[in-house]
Formats: sequence, C-alpha cells, structure tokens
Amino acid sequence: MVFDSSSLARFPIQPGVYLMKDAQGKVIYVGKAKNLRNRVKQYFAKTREERPIIPYLLEEIHSIEPIVVHTEKEAFLLENTLIKQHQPKFNACLKDDKTYISLFLNHTHPWPSLRLVRYKGTPKEKGLYFGPYPSATAAKQTYEMLLRLFPLRQCTDEELKRRTRPCLLYDIKRCIAPCVKKCTQGEYAALVQRVVQFLQGKDKEILSSLRKEMEEASQALDFEQAGALLQMIRHIEHVIHAEQHVLGIGSQACDAIALHREGKNVLVAQLLFREGKLVGSESYFFSSIAQEDEELLSSFLLQEYTHHAPNEILLPCEMKEKEILEEILKKMHEKTISLLAPQKGEKRALVELAQANASALFAREASVEEKREDLLLDLQETLKLERYPKAIFCVDISHLAGKETVGSLIVFISGKREKNRTRTYHVKTATPGDDCGAMREVLERIFLRAKEEDQLPDLLIVDGGKAQLRVALDIFKILNIASVDLIALAKEAGRHDRGMTGEKIFLPEHRDPISLPLRSSLLHFVQIIRDEAHKKAIQFFRKTKAKTFLHSKLDTLPGIGKIKQARLLAHFGSVERIKRATHDELLTIKGITAKDVERIRKL
Repeated sequence: MVFDSSSLARFPIQPGVYLMKDAQGKVIYVGKAKNLRNRVKQYFAKTREERPIIPYLLEEIHSIEPIVVHTEKEAFLLENTLIKQHQPKFNACLKDDKTYISLFLNHTHPWPSLRLVRYKGTPKEKGLYFGPYPSATAAKQTYEMLLRLFPLRQCTDEELKRRTRPCLLYDIKRCIAPCVKKCTQGEYAALVQRVVQFLQGKDKEILSSLRKEMEEASQALDFEQAGALLQMIRHIEHVIHAEQHVLGIGSQACDAIALHREGKNVLVAQLLFREGKLVGSESYFFSSIAQEDEELLSSFLLQEYTHHAPNEILLPCEMKEKEILEEILKKMHEKTISLLAPQKGEKRALVELAQANASALFAREASVEEKREDLLLDLQETLKLERYPKAIFCVDISHLAGKETVGSLIVFISGKREKNRTRTYHVKTATPGDDCGAMREVLERIFLRAKEEDQLPDLLIVDGGKAQLRVALDIFKILNIASVDLIALAKEAGRHDRGMTGEKIFLPEHRDPISLPLRSSLLHFVQIIRDEAHKKAIQFFRKTKAKTFLHSKLDTLPGIGKIKQARLLAHFGSVERIKRATHDELLTIKGITAKDVERIRKL
C-alpha cells in the first residue's frame, strides 16, 4: 500500500465525496460521506469490518482526493455523477445504454396508430407513451391483445395515403379501414379513446360505455352493430378475467429489490409489479465491489431509476438516507416515489420473493463469473501479461483490393462482449492497400480518445502479425502509453474454424510467435474476440459499399439531390424498386416533380 494514512488527519470534516486512485491516477473507487475524515479513516482502522474485497482495494490506493460539498444531498448527486464518469472498478456501475420499450400512440394524427417503440433515455417523438414494459415479450403481447380488441390501423402513414381499397386486415375484422373511409372520424376517435382508457386501467368505464352503445344499437334495430359490440364486450371481459390472478397489493406500480452477497461478489435482483401482477425481473451481478449493502443500494437506486420509476420501491432494509433519496427521485420524476422496507404482510412477501431470486441467480452467475475469471487468469499466465486482462480491446482492418478500407473495435470486459462500446472507422489518410497504415490510423484514433476518457484497456489484440504488432508499439510510444499489454493474432491460412486450427500469437520482445494447444479454451476465447472484430469490420465494409452503390446511380441524375435521394430510398428501399415504380407512385414522394420522374425513367 503506497498511500500514507497519516495524511488523513488533514482531511476535511464536512460532507462530500472521496476519490481513491491507483498509481496511474485512475479512479478505482468513489464514495460519499457525511464526515469525510471519519469515513475514510474507517478503511484503515485496525477494527474495521473486514469485507473480503477491502484488502485488495487498500493495496491499490495511491492517493485519495476529497471533494467538499454543502449537503448530503449534493454528495449523493456528485457521487452518482462521478461513478458514471469514471466507472471505478470497485463500485457497482450500471450500463448507461439501457433501452426502454413502450406502446406509442400518435394521438395528434387524424387517424392515430398504436406501435411499439424502443428508445434510450427520454423519448423525443411527441405522442402518448404507455410503459415502459419490463421486456419486449410483455410489450408485444399487450400490443397484439389491444389490436385484437380495438382494430386500429396498422399501416404506415405513407401506406394510408396510397391505399385505394381495404387490405386483408379489414376482411378479417382486424382494422376498420380508415384509409378508404369505411368508418367515420368519430367512430375511429372512439376506438382510440378506448385504447387509452384500457391502457390507463379504466376497464369498467369502457365496458359501461360499450353496453350503453349496444343498448342504443339494439333499440334502433341495428342488430349487426349490437352484435359486434357484444362480441367486443365479451372479448374485454375474457381478457380482464384471464388477468384476475393478481397479488393483493393494489394497482399501484412497485418494484421489489433484494441483494445476495458472498465474498467479493454481489447480485441485485429486481422484481417488477404492475397492476398487482409480476410482469418481469432483472438481475445485476457485480464482482470486486467495495461498497457496503446500503451504499450499494443507494447507488443502484440513483443509477437505475434515472428515467423511469414506479410509485413504490420495496427494499430489503431501512435506508439511513431514505429522505434524501426520495427527495432526489421526486425531483427527477416530478412525482412522489416511496422507498419502503416492509417488515410484514404482502409487501414483505414480495421482498422475500426478490431475495429468493437473488440467492438462486447468484449461484448460477457466480459459477459463470468464476469460470471467466479463471480463463482470464490463465490467459495472463500463459501469455506472460503484466496485467489481469479485465478490459480487452481488439482491432481489425477490412478492405477489398485496397479500396473502401475500414476498421473495427470490439471491447470485452471481464470476459463478456460490451456491444455498446463497439466502434467502426472509415480509414481516411492511409494509402489504399496499406494495411499497416490503416491499422496505425485506426489505433491512433482509438487510443487518443481512450486516454482522454480514462478508458484504456488492460490488453490490446490486433489482427495480424509482426508488422501490426510493431505499428501498435509505435502508437503506444507516441502516445506515451505504458499500461497496456499487447498481442497480435495471426490466423492460419486465413481460416476461421475456431479451435480446429493453430494460431500464431506474436508478443512484444519475443522473436518467435507462440502457439496455443488445439481445442484449448484459451485458443477458442481469443479466436472469438478476433473473429467478432473481423465480422464487425466486414459488416461495416459491406454496409459502406452498399450505400455507395445505392447512391451512385441516383447521383448521376440532375435535380435529384441528397434529400430527394434519401426520400426515394426510404420509401422504395432500393434503386431497382425506384426504377419499377409507376409515374403516380413516384409523384407521391415529397419534392418529386414530373421532370424528376422523367429523369428517373432514364436510370
């Protein structure tokens, strides 16, 4: 341990946040405290609680930076911000790429439609959103049920404009065909209103309204309409009856959270209850976490419930800073969110159910995590790496006869692919056909950014041989990077049948490459990483070529600029379909004139 704990006597006693850093100045842990000096001293006290991971944390601390704030609330918010910014290895960090799936109703359209949408953060499109749903399956089931009950249109806005006769959905009574005015605006609006009421849980209001309409139709001797309304009433009653098996917690949305910790690993389980029903679950497995249970829970709450939160969150223990957390969540969502630690009754049973899930899932995850950790330790030992390869970057270059050269970056963290960190690059300055020049350009761009964002990997794998290895070493020297291990992986005769062929692995300061045994798990693992990078580069290359080809023919037409090209391709999907389109179909595209159609006919 390099850190001199005697310097803690000069630490401030105000509330704030402390950043623990390693010898390279990288933040490895972020914590908050009501009294900074007292809190940090606890880590070095002889009588401290010996959480298994604390000795490992203390071994890596080189410096501790305190940041003083005015209140505990400010400390909570700053801690959350710094954890997201630095992604410290000893903190629980949730991925910030979470997507949400909801039902969306474009209620301002003359003929509104219902559709499923997936988005990150806060949705940008204006309209009514219902959700988010805990899974795509749950959202899809609700969507399909609603379209069976309330036959709104399912076509796009463009199809709605073009259609001259009803589609098959009208024939099977799954749409009331507003496209050809088979219904009035009022009839369609009533259907839309029922969809909104149903999603808001107003089942009784819908049934009451439908029964009243059915009686009016019957009295007017319109028995066909009365029969259709009766069938809709029965369908809704059937759906409601099928969903009557609910828990006795009322209709208020709530989540139940529990955690299970063993050694240096911890798993957080989250059960989601809506309208009194269990509708989904999530689990989050963390390794090498230095936070205590309550610290972990408070950090989890502020990271997980950034964009959406239920009215109640049920917790396994009382939170000392409950009021501060509720205040922060209330400000985030502009509604009251209660943090409860129930001791008995139905809600306590939900927390216990979450706890049972946490324990069961932990056993499975810990086994998988242990195997990954053993694999990475084996990789470190076999290849004589200086660092444990928790974060691995892999870079590949792809081109066709030297043209349209592209690069790809694949990231693995703790043995798992981090898809949200995948990057692709157009090679701009390297000479066509110069693989090493392309690798140099891509590596420089990757590692300049990685240095700026303090996101350097532990290991870099480059696809290629000695030449690519030398290029990577040059980039490290230019950028003054000395904390990243490096290997180059050359496939045998261009083959990609993982685990069945040998691989040449080139290491810095080793004249000859080394080979891993055939069928070994290490060989399979590094091939998976390299082949993922290769696949991504090929995909990006093909996408680039396809885009160039699609636009090349349209670019030759005078008066057909980028905006018109984009509209044509978005509508028809390809140049061939544009060529086959009729005169009238082409004129339906915004901005396309009769002269444009004449030019398109020359394709």
